Amino acid sequence: MIIEGRAYVRGSLQDCCIGVENGRIAEIKRTLKGDEKLRFGGIILPAGIDLHVHFREPGLTRKEDFLSGTTAAACGGITCAFDMPNTLPPATTPERMEEKVAAVERKAFVDFGLYAGLTEESDIDGLAETATAFKMYLAASEGDLAVGDFSKLLGLKEELSAAGKFISIHCEDPGHIRDGEAKRLEDHLASRPDSAEVGGIEMAERLKGLRIHVAHISSERGLTSLAGTGFTSEVTPHHLFLNVNCDLGAFAKVNPPLRHKHDQNALWRAFADGRIDVVASDHAPHTVDEKEAGFDSAPAGMPGVETTIPLLLERVRRGSLPLERFVSTVCERPAEMLSLKKGRIEVGYDADMIAVDLKRPRRIRADDLHSKCGWTPFEGMSGVFPQTTIFRGEQIVRDGTVIGKPSGRYVGAKH
Repeated sequence: MIIEGRAYVRGSLQDCCIGVENGRIAEIKRTLKGDEKLRFGGIILPAGIDLHVHFREPGLTRKEDFLSGTTAAACGGITCAFDMPNTLPPATTPERMEEKVAAVERKAFVDFGLYAGLTEESDIDGLAETATAFKMYLAASEGDLAVGDFSKLLGLKEELSAAGKFISIHCEDPGHIRDGEAKRLEDHLASRPDSAEVGGIEMAERLKGLRIHVAHISSERGLTSLAGTGFTSEVTPHHLFLNVNCDLGAFAKVNPPLRHKHDQNALWRAFADGRIDVVASDHAPHTVDEKEAGFDSAPAGMPGVETTIPLLLERVRRGSLPLERFVSTVCERPAEMLSLKKGRIEVGYDADMIAVDLKRPRRIRADDLHSKCGWTPFEGMSGVFPQTTIFRGEQIVRDGTVIGKPSGRYVGAKH
């Protein structure tokens, strides 16, 4: 298989042929001969990696499942996604992790990893044998995985160090979260102020020496606290593209909350100048009925795995986001952080690529997307969607439609 076109290789766009054998990139040359050749106009980029999704399986599949979630990922140009543990039951034991792998691996259109949820009673060694990475909730969000006694979890630090796993932390200090009825986004923001994020990062600093990753950084003060910690970090599209003044009501309820415009601007600056490592969707779909049940009772979270790349490529198209910054945060750094041979168009790496035409943006419409939840907070915004997604050298998406059968693999410790 030869893939030919203008491709992003070693930091620049160049006309080349990419030879693929057994799902990996075997050669990159000006010209190559092969049994089959695919020629693309526009540009060819590495496919994306999403470090933070909730595909809701098992137990919550009315919202999403692995088939619909990975379909959405593939159509959005993501060929590897890492699923969170707050399911029913939660993925917190080696046995549940094995059961989850068995339940979802034949449904995945793209490669996937699975986080194991950490609690004070976790079997660290057993989980390390099975899980791709660990997830820690310092405060309650959706699901029942909040750390109850942080001092007890600190007692597991030596075991966590020996496991050597990547640990994604939801950094909100429960001591700064206020109970009470919320009727609008401003109320939700007041109940989970930026001091909670600052306090959460300070709690995480007690785990220094481990591979700590701060999920969904959301505030200017949080960014200041993050500086100098040595932790890696992510920002979500909803914190980049939305703020508390949007008119989406409960559909924009999320943890940590959408914040003020100055926080949004600070996140863009930090993202642009390299102080944030990756963009991750925190794709957390809920049904329309759940979101319409009343603000206070509506669950927190929103879909986003299919729209992350299109939204960012629209910024590239407009000239406000350098292409190299897009590739670094969506492709290269996530792969580096999880030690994957992905995220680059380079010999020896998985042949995961997207072909895009930056001259062909279109409006984001929920009716065109593939998440089971059936809505998007980015309705009507402009995005540049992949024309084709290539997964291990095979086209799995063509013109917005998934083709072929699920062939994703688990990138876990034992698999």
